[in-house]
Amino acid sequence: MKSFISHSKVAVLTIAVAFSSTYTLAAIPSTLKLDYAYYAPTSLVVREQKLLEKALPNTQIKWVFSQGSNRSLEYLNSGSVDFASTAGLAAALSRANGSPIKTVYIQSQPEWTALVVPADSKIKSLADLKGKKIAATKGTDPYLFTLQALDTVGLGKNDVQLVHLQHPDGKTALERKQVDAWAGLDPLMASAQLQSGAKLLYRNVGFNSYSVLSVKDQFAQQSPEAIEAVIQAYEQARKWAKANPDKMAELLAREAKLPNNVAKLQLSRTNFDQNIPTAKHVAALQKAGKILTEEDLVRKGTNTNQVISQLFDAKYAQKVVK
Repeated sequence: MKSFISHSKVAVLTIAVAFSSTYTLAAIPSTLKLDYAYYAPTSLVVREQKLLEKALPNTQIKWVFSQGSNRSLEYLNSGSVDFASTAGLAAALSRANGSPIKTVYIQSQPEWTALVVPADSKIKSLADLKGKKIAATKGTDPYLFTLQALDTVGLGKNDVQLVHLQHPDGKTALERKQVDAWAGLDPLMASAQLQSGAKLLYRNVGFNSYSVLSVKDQFAQQSPEAIEAVIQAYEQARKWAKANPDKMAELLAREAKLPNNVAKLQLSRTNFDQNIPTAKHVAALQKAGKILTEEDLVRKGTNTNQVISQLFDAKYAQKVVK
């Protein structure tokens, strides 16, 4: 009798799995943990519209707020989240330094960082930053952007005073004149522009790496269908954000407690025409990746080109994106 019951349970489970409308039930974890961030607008859409809760009604969805890529990667590496929204170059830096992560989806191509100075600053060029204090969050795109920007005028991190502050604290330090410049991050950067008249000293969209979604290698091996389900939700969010710019701005403004014009300025710098990781994304990061080696941000002997090639895994998005 026990044997019959056992076999019956297996049969029922097999039937349930076979008739699952979208995903194999047994392959989706009972809980999925994701982060959301104001610098990653599509994450706000997925969370607010409960896209994953609708797609995976038998899975508990937990959300964690990230202030920047460094925190997002800390959460991913510690197991606090399964999916992390970060800048592409920050993900590459993390993998280069031993974190076993994979980037499985491109959320957008933002111009989310620039070097910012106060409205009345006498600093007019990158060269003027020599010896000056620059607030930047180590391990994030703005920090790496700063190093690349300085490199264009022959300056390195030892030629300036880098003040390691989280993004909100960097903005506050700039407004209080405690630093001379700040490696900004939207929406805080847009807020500083519109509310205090802060100026963008140096912009270079080519130095802004893509907004990406990453997982740990082990999770990718164990739960590929969970990755596909999450990418499908982010694809819905991306298409919605692109089709509804005013509503997207309203959502960002509400979530981040921003004036609507600040949210619109941030989104005006965000290109939502990205999704599947391609050779173009790999090449862009490899071009920027040399700064990681030059500034001793990765372990000696690390082949950053190889690391970045191994970072991207497009197969999940290729299967889902239509």
